[in-house]
Amino acid sequence: MRAGEALRAGKIEGKEITFSDVLLLAYRNQKVEIGNPKVKGAKVVGKILRQGKGKKVIVFKYKAKKRYKVKKGHRQTFTEVEILKIESS
Repeated sequence: MRAGEALRAGKIEGKEITFSDVLLLAYRNQKVEIGNPKVKGAKVVGKILRQGKGKKVIVFKYKAKKRYKVKKGHRQTFTEVEILKIESS
């Protein structure tokens, strides 16, 4: 991810969010920091753009010759987050 890009995540409450569990940092000059398991002092700050629901997923169960069928639908909620800045130590 880069600053200015947007991503979808599971439903998150609030107006601003900080991701402190950064596993890898890659810089434009090809320098890469790999965490063990996390990069110390690194965090990603983002702004919540909107809350929404994804496309409907249909779950259909059927048993042959038994007159059994069940149809259920589900829409997963999501949060769209814009990355404001990526900080490192």
